[in-house]
Amino acid sequence: MFDNDAWWRDAVVYQIYPRSFADGDGDGQGDLPGALARLDHLADLGVDAVWLSPFYPSPLADGGYDVADYTGVDPRYGTLADFDAFVAAATARDIKVVVDIVPNHCSSAHPRFRKALAAGPGSPERDWFVFRDEPNNWQSMFGGPAWTRTPDGQWYLHLFDAAQPDWNWRHPGVTAMFEDVLRFWLERGVAGFRIDVAAMLFKEDGLPDVVPGSQGAPLAPGRSAVPYEHQPELLELYRSWRKILAAYPGPRGTVAEIWFADAAQARPYLTGDGLAQLFNFRLMPLPWSAGEFRGVVEESYRLARETGGSIPWVLGNHDVPRMVTRFGIDQDLVRAPTPDVLLGRVPVDAELGTRRARAAALLLLALPGGAYIYQGDELGLPEHLRMPDEARQDPMFERTGRAFIGRDGCRVPLPWSGTSTPYGFGAGGTWLPQPTDWAALTVAAQRDDPGSTLNLYRAALALRREHPALGEGELTWLDAPPGVLALTREPGFTLMVNFGPDPVPLPPHSAVLLASGPLDGGTLPADTAVWLS
Repeated sequence: MFDNDAWWRDAVVYQIYPRSFADGDGDGQGDLPGALARLDHLADLGVDAVWLSPFYPSPLADGGYDVADYTGVDPRYGTLADFDAFVAAATARDIKVVVDIVPNHCSSAHPRFRKALAAGPGSPERDWFVFRDEPNNWQSMFGGPAWTRTPDGQWYLHLFDAAQPDWNWRHPGVTAMFEDVLRFWLERGVAGFRIDVAAMLFKEDGLPDVVPGSQGAPLAPGRSAVPYEHQPELLELYRSWRKILAAYPGPRGTVAEIWFADAAQARPYLTGDGLAQLFNFRLMPLPWSAGEFRGVVEESYRLARETGGSIPWVLGNHDVPRMVTRFGIDQDLVRAPTPDVLLGRVPVDAELGTRRARAAALLLLALPGGAYIYQGDELGLPEHLRMPDEARQDPMFERTGRAFIGRDGCRVPLPWSGTSTPYGFGAGGTWLPQPTDWAALTVAAQRDDPGSTLNLYRAALALRREHPALGEGELTWLDAPPGVLALTREPGFTLMVNFGPDPVPLPPHSAVLLASGPLDGGTLPADTAVWLS
């Protein structure tokens, strides 16, 4: 059973996308010295930990998730000494550091893959990856086939971009290599790892075709209807990783990127001594709906109680459109996206989306367990939908034949200060263009505004840290009008969120602790959340 008092069970973790967080050398790209210089922003915000998305040497075919060296720092971001300085400075502020590990695939520029290509068919070097003479029917997560042909006629597997060949996790050398990678970063003081694509490492023996329609089919525990997901060998692998982490002082944890369709899919990972945490992504694709939010919260809460596992709540990250934009469009389009949605060509009511995103933040931070915040959500940033096509860098844009604008819109460099681009991010331009209407959303503009989204997050995190009911613990649902969620947490805390169009009466309370927007006397307006004592 997991440590019941481990730091991650109720931590609020802030995701840093290094290329877009803070620029220390003025080249328009974020880096580790820039992140170090902005650590006080995170300390003032009140987070418990930061998760650094990949900063490793990489050609950046997929934003750094194409890793060419797992134990280095890309020169764009600095040096290993800069990483060590960042960890030391974060630790001095009582902020833990979690780093990304990308075990499913590497970069096609990785030395081992280059050796495999050079060695030719049947060579031991090729056994480290998944080569075969004929491809099967697997498709890339980014669009198009999951196989690319080499000049000698063989094909190699890449469940993502062609520049991201999949490792062969049935090769003992791969297992040993990643154990060394874990130890390398643990010895540099990291508190844990976010495991990228954690459900896909092992592929079913024989690499059978995907049966049409099998994706999303009911699953047996630890198994998948898809031959490259949820293979049973994963459970033993993560148990072995947990033992490695346990050999280092202080609790060290893992949080896995696993999208699960139902509790049966997630339960094997959470039971026993394997993964410390599984991201709870299931709130992210939901429309603004009290019933749908409650359904996910109930099932996830029950799963955590049954397994003793930890499932931190997530409403945003580097892979999904920002909350302000998701909640500001016609919510029927969230349920059933049209081609125009995928291309960002639908009207967005930013004012409505902001109200809902602020309310969602108070819901997220009031639920039992941990929570993750994506950089810029504390500023109420919208998705940048009007980026020129030639500026886009996400491989999904081209691999889908430009039918999907990709994920660049949530990866735009943060606005720190000033009234025009680059908003204090760096000295000149930025690697992705920023919108020209973000002057009111900068950290500097929001810092002294008591009604700003930044100060809402600061107040919520301060209250969460102080209030004995928040963090880990139980919840009890209250009866509420249609379109409203209300719950209590002991001792003495009530959350109410009005998803509906009309004001509703507040429940009995002694004080208003925090509200996402102005209250109307004794009623809670539409698209507003409140914390009550």
